[in-house]
Amino acid sequence: MPHRSLRPLAVTAAVALGSVALLALAIGGGWLGPDVGRGATFCEAARDGLVRQPANTLSNAGFVLAGLLVAWRAGAPARPGSVLASRPGVATAYACGVVLLGPGSAAMHATQSSLGGHLDTLSMYVVASFAAAYALTRWCGRDRVFLAQVFSLGVAGCELVGSVPGRVPVVMFAGNVAFGALLLAAVVLEVLLWRRGRTRIDLRWGTGALAAMVVALVIWTLSQHGWCDPHSWLQGHAVWHLLGALAAYLLLRLWDSEREPAQAKPNLASGSSSIRSS
Repeated sequence: MPHRSLRPLAVTAAVALGSVALLALAIGGGWLGPDVGRGATFCEAARDGLVRQPANTLSNAGFVLAGLLVAWRAGAPARPGSVLASRPGVATAYACGVVLLGPGSAAMHATQSSLGGHLDTLSMYVVASFAAAYALTRWCGRDRVFLAQVFSLGVAGCELVGSVPGRVPVVMFAGNVAFGALLLAAVVLEVLLWRRGRTRIDLRWGTGALAAMVVALVIWTLSQHGWCDPHSWLQGHAVWHLLGALAAYLLLRLWDSEREPAQAKPNLASGSSSIRSS
């Protein structure tokens, strides 16, 4: 009987512990620089002390938990015909990317520093680029090298777009436009893969992930345009984090549901193969 592999969970847990420990040291040592108000537009008032926005910071634990759940799922025995299992290491890499969203975003909300803000956007670019790259890899029937190349181009492209100065209506800055474009590309490609029908995909997981992100986006927008209590522990942006973590996990379940079609078995009982006695 196949056994569960603990390697994906061990690798992801090491990334989680290491990144969270580094974040704690960076906050305590002031390594991320001074408070410049980065992230102050997300409603929560800055508190005195090391952690400036506690609700928006602690809610990022959802990404760490989601990444660990992805890793646990990745270690399950390979399902027959699983497309994801045919690409070893992909689920583990995704799990690590989801985990890093937690301390990356927390770096900004805890310190409101410029470098913390960059870590926040970089972690967003990593996950969005991975989602789009994996969808494109499957659409083109390519391997993990292609996935790595498209992923790298996606992150670099987001960084380039994010460097464009100026404020963008609704989404605030150009980097968020690139982030959203990659997620939209991933959604479109996943639907096209399902419609093409070369593999069987349980689109319910994708629908759940998309619904979570749409609700999260609505809450994210409302929390900046009226629905805001700066001193409350119930923050719309914190809910955005938790729903984003849920969407990240559901996306993995979508990928994990993909199966190659079963091969037809020859009909050994057909009349042409029967032997008649004389």
